[in-house]
Amino acid sequence: MEMQRGVAGDLSAHRELVDAAQRAGVVPNTARLLGAARSRGIPVIHCSAEFRADRAGSTVNCQLLAAMLRNPEHLLTGTPAAELIPDLGPEPTDLVSPRYHGISPFTATSLDIWLRNLGVGTVVATGVSVNLGVLGMAIEAVNLGYQVVVPRDAVAGLPQRYADDIVDNTFPLIATVTTVDDLTAAWAAAGPTG
Repeated sequence: MEMQRGVAGDLSAHRELVDAAQRAGVVPNTARLLGAARSRGIPVIHCSAEFRADRAGSTVNCQLLAAMLRNPEHLLTGTPAAELIPDLGPEPTDLVSPRYHGISPFTATSLDIWLRNLGVGTVVATGVSVNLGVLGMAIEAVNLGYQVVVPRDAVAGLPQRYADDIVDNTFPLIATVTTVDDLTAAWAAAGPTG
């Protein structure tokens, strides 16, 4: 979720979020998780936030989007800021689901259709921010009938105490909370995939 250079990477204007992701090890942990998924044939879909220069398809209907769209260069489609953090891909087998509106990745994107067509029943939610995007992804996934897994060491949000509270108190109600190591070990114990 939004592991882009202009959100949680080297081109982000939100240094506090970048620092939180670095403290949690989100990029290296997610990179390990994605490598394990790819090696097992588990689909990897990157959910990105992007905007057209003319803002067509986007609306300012909340404080967060208003703040983002004040900068006319913020996450423009086709710019380096909209790219994924290079350590995470995309690899040729990955899919990228861009979002031009809203806060979470399912509404009016191809994400749900792609997951269903790939035979996916469980969504592993990683990225930023726990406060809105990752939480929204998890809630929407549950509403659409998916199981959800959240590796606590592959997500970040602000302030840290609040993000920890969401991981400790909200996610367990709707998802399985685990770690990257425990999830990859469970995949390995499950044996080879087809």
